[in-house]
This record gives sequence, structure tokens and C-alpha cells, in this order.
Amino acid sequence: MGINVLIVDDSALIRQVVRKVVKQTGIQPDSFFEAGNGREALDIIAKNRVDLVLSDINMPRMDGLQMLLTLRRMKDKESLPVIVVSTEGSEDTMREAMKLGATGYVLKPFTAEALAEQLRPLGFLTETPSEEDVDLSAPDAF
Repeated sequence: MGINVLIVDDSALIRQVVRKVVKQTGIQPDSFFEAGNGREALDIIAKNRVDLVLSDINMPRMDGLQMLLTLRRMKDKESLPVIVVSTEGSEDTMREAMKLGATGYVLKPFTAEALAEQLRPLGFLTETPSEEDVDLSAPDAF
């Protein structure tokens, strides 16, 4: 049985890029779920089997930190891996995300290898990521 990945970002384009980079790591999920904010993400998590969450921090309605706080209080979701994928690179923000239960942190823009470094310890990844770059202008980029 493969894994189900939830990508949480308020930008549809960024969600597509994250999806592409996940595939470059060598993971071929059974399903990708997408949410535009933390509230949508929590709803998806409550209704579906989600094995990994990749979440931005800055989003409308409910940001990634609020989502993490709420998620960690949900029964049976305390240990759901959540990797923050964000442009928020301040020490305080990263520390707060980890304190709230983030499993890892990747700064945007990021490579498949940077994401793979966060996924490997979680057991999601055994192969080496693809070295190909994401060419957003290519017709098959998404």
C-alpha cells in the first residue's frame, strides 16, 4: 500500500510544483490531496487517510502554525508527519513550527534532495531523488 500526501498551500501553482518535486524524490503516492489553507487541510485529514502533510505557513483563514497546533490535539493525529515547506525562514518561525510538532522544515525554493533529506528519516524514501530540475515552462511540468 502506497502513501497519501496532502499538500497545503494557498497557491495552486505552488501545490503543483510541490507535487512535482515529491515525485522527483522517488515517492509515487497513491493519492495527492490539496488544500488552500489549514482549515481545508484539517477537513481532508478528518475524512481521509493521510500519511504525510507538506504545508506552507502563510495562508488565509488558518495558517500552517494554527493548523499544526490543532492537528496535534486531534486524536490519532499526534504523530502524523508534517513537513513545513515555506519561505518563512526566520529562526523564530522555524523554532515555533518544530515546537508545535512539525516533523521537518524545508525553505522555498527547494530541491528534491532537500525534501528527500526530510523524508528519508521518516521511512518514506529509499531511493535517491531524481537530479532533473523542474522546468515550469515544459508542457508536462505539471
